[in-house]
Amino acid sequence: MSRDTRRLMNSVEPPQSFSDGAPASSLQEGGTMVSLDKGKLSIRRKHKGIVFKSYMSRDGNEFVDKKLTTSELEYKRKFVDYRVFIHNFNIDIATNKYYLPWGDSFEQTSMDKQSTGFITPFKMTLHKIIIRPDNVTASADVTIRVEKEDEGDNTEDVIATAIYDVSEAGAIQDDTNFELKKSDFDNDPTIESGKLAGLSIQAASDIVGSAHSWFVTSVWKTFIEI
Repeated sequence: MSRDTRRLMNSVEPPQSFSDGAPASSLQEGGTMVSLDKGKLSIRRKHKGIVFKSYMSRDGNEFVDKKLTTSELEYKRKFVDYRVFIHNFNIDIATNKYYLPWGDSFEQTSMDKQSTGFITPFKMTLHKIIIRPDNVTASADVTIRVEKEDEGDNTEDVIATAIYDVSEAGAIQDDTNFELKKSDFDNDPTIESGKLAGLSIQAASDIVGSAHSWFVTSVWKTFIEI
């Protein structure tokens, strides 16, 4: 046996097997450790002082501890993503109920219009909505409703309602953001695919006094199926 072969054999430790909770620091150079890591079977191998880790899957689901970097990515079936929509408009809403635009800047008193109705291509959940009014002259509660129309009718069904309560959350101020999150709604603000979706806004009293800009952005958790 040559000296190089003997050195190689002596430098490689036989595979090791540990139960859940074994410290990675116990791994010797060239050694392999199999253990349960957060309920998943993982393999660690130490090479030149660095411990490399990979997970094994029993059901086809893969888990990455940190950032996944790839030069090319293609979805084959389904994935969850977050999509952003702009609903800016310009009007004095007073105490009237208005539907927010999806594709332009024209609000309407009905969501059964080309600007205020959006066909959901996938199941979507409102994650949060951010609102910034211009020229605020008063502060009042603001109600946001997530609504839908089913196929075959134009009845506006309220799915979930959230109120920005100024007595609890603080006064609405000029050129200042305020927002409502999913947890602020009284029901799950989820719209199934194939529905006509709408967002409405209504204030308890006049906030801007005259026609001025409202900047509105919504963020939706989207369950995409290819």
